[in-house]
Amino acid sequence: MRISFTPIGIIHTPFMEPKGMPIQAADAVGIRGRVELLPALVDGLKDLNGFSHIILLYHFHRSTQPRLTVTPFLDTRSRGVFATRAPARPNPIGLSVVKLLAVKKNILRVENVDMLDATPLLDIKPYVPQFDHRDAQRVGWLQEVAKSPDDRQSDNRFAR
Repeated sequence: MRISFTPIGIIHTPFMEPKGMPIQAADAVGIRGRVELLPALVDGLKDLNGFSHIILLYHFHRSTQPRLTVTPFLDTRSRGVFATRAPARPNPIGLSVVKLLAVKKNILRVENVDMLDATPLLDIKPYVPQFDHRDAQRVGWLQEVAKSPDDRQSDNRFAR
């Protein structure tokens, strides 16, 4: 079976290169960007401005070849890719929860961006705490690592 996706827009951010970029949206507080949706899809944004946060699904367009084991940013040990959020995945799809500041025509102003500039957008979903928030009892190998904020930035280990 073959599945293909067509980008529905582009995410614009201040990050031209992976090095120094936040590795998660939670580490990108206050960093602004914009989402440029294809104009033909603007009707799909109806009522989105009523949400404070949205989920962006996107393509890791500058990721290296997929790997089943990776050394994630917050660790020095090799881990299974599905136990990480590393971009070198069999299907290089990223997910970020960002703050929605404004919707004007086909442009979304957002905050807390943690992706590279010109990232292809695959989908937008509203973030709904009652549906999306869970209290996690276990966080796997991340329980063992305690990193400073300086260690929570990207380097070039997954970039082409």
